[in-house]
Amino acid sequence: MTTRFHPRAVFGRFAPRGKGRSLLAGLLVAVLGTAAAGGAAAADKPRHIGLDYAYYNPVSLLIKEKGWMEEAFAKDGIAIRWVHSQGSNKALEFLRGGSIDFGSTAGSAALVGRANGLPIQAAYVYSKPEWTALVARKDSGIASVRDLKGKRVAVTRGTDPHIFLLRALDAVGLSERDITPVLLQHQDGYRALQSGQVDAWAGLDPHMARAEVEIGAVLFHRDAELNTYGILNVRDEFAKAHPELVRRVIEVYERGRNHALANPEELRKVLETAAKIPPEVAALQLKERTDLRDPRVGAAHRANFLATAEVLRKIGVIKPDVSVSRLVDEYTAPLPGVDVAVK
Repeated sequence: MTTRFHPRAVFGRFAPRGKGRSLLAGLLVAVLGTAAAGGAAAADKPRHIGLDYAYYNPVSLLIKEKGWMEEAFAKDGIAIRWVHSQGSNKALEFLRGGSIDFGSTAGSAALVGRANGLPIQAAYVYSKPEWTALVARKDSGIASVRDLKGKRVAVTRGTDPHIFLLRALDAVGLSERDITPVLLQHQDGYRALQSGQVDAWAGLDPHMARAEVEIGAVLFHRDAELNTYGILNVRDEFAKAHPELVRRVIEVYERGRNHALANPEELRKVLETAAKIPPEVAALQLKERTDLRDPRVGAAHRANFLATAEVLRKIGVIKPDVSVSRLVDEYTAPLPGVDVAVK
């Protein structure tokens, strides 16, 4: 349908007549058409980008502190909205609800989320951590995974520590039914261990490092290879609609990662301030258990996710009819239109 503009609708009795009216009508069509096109372009651009920051993702803390994400999108008039994630489970909740477009999780948690219908993809590897282990007080008498039978264990469901616990139990012929899970967020799990309300805890840094420093807690079961990578996830819908913005977000993350590698003491101080932890706790997390050197999703990450997903299907966390190879392939597929050079 063609819309006709009449000058009298705009100028009333002062509208020109004859050829003048025709010229003015044409001008109005051109001006209003340009305005409509501009409005459509503005509508295509989001008013804000939602990202999370997390103590288990130190690079996010540095980027937020420096204001680099805001700087990168200021000229576009796009605001940055930061949301605090206390764990992978919270980041996945925020992604599912659309309150963030990019969320920091463990790869294992993201796979479970995607297997349960959450449309997200791996955009970037923010760290290779050993951020979880099974933790007990030094006087607990717990020295192995088998000792957990019948014990109260603090854990945050839907996170890498939870999946680490399930895999550790499975490896010695036990399951979650053989323990009493006490469902708490990570920092509350540490407090419960400290106060004796639980016998053990599936820990997460920096709270796990804090437990070592403050109460001499023992990491009685460690396996760095069962810790999955720290992944920056993006909602599928956002990635398809705004590949250029995804690329630019990853570029800011690259800026943060390289700055962190070049300035480790600055990163430590940022983590100390944000998480309100002592220097020795931050140093333990960053120097011993955080590797920032490999940010691109590649074959090693896919192999780790595939092995993790197979075990999760075996123990019933992922439904038996799910093709884990397809799940991993879809989750780690290159994002169309997003190609960032990494150093």
